[in-house]
Amino acid sequence: MSRKYELVYVVSPDATDEQVTDLHNQVDAIVQRMGGALEKTENWGRRRLAYEIGRHKEGTYVLEVINGTGELMKEIDRRLKVTDLVIRHLAVRVDEEQQVVDRSRGRRTETSRRRRVARGLPPDRQPGEGQRGESEDEHEDRFEGLPEVER
Repeated sequence: MSRKYELVYVVSPDATDEQVTDLHNQVDAIVQRMGGALEKTENWGRRRLAYEIGRHKEGTYVLEVINGTGELMKEIDRRLKVTDLVIRHLAVRVDEEQQVVDRSRGRRTETSRRRRVARGLPPDRQPGEGQRGESEDEHEDRFEGLPEVER
């Protein structure tokens, strides 16, 4: 089952841009070999660390968004642990958050529909319903350009 993960790793400040690119290529090769997909890569550049790690006060941050399995992430984790260039790394599953949001939204929608039916209304909101003191035209134009300031 394919899931979405965000992998962030911090590369030693002593590493060259070429070494950072090689590390990314290694991660990409593992993802391809194990049937995953690399959705996005962002090199955030060299930044100051929140706290000193070993003798390092800075590091190059890289974000990788990966679609794959847990086994794929275990393999990437294993590889990054043995690489001397990587100071820290963290992989987080992000599709789970989206599932929680979808479940919550579904529950709210169902509750709202049930309450509307109990009050004798149609289950879904009708066009123009729920706007307090605004016509539809005023609502649509609200975000057009910058508002004028009255003095």
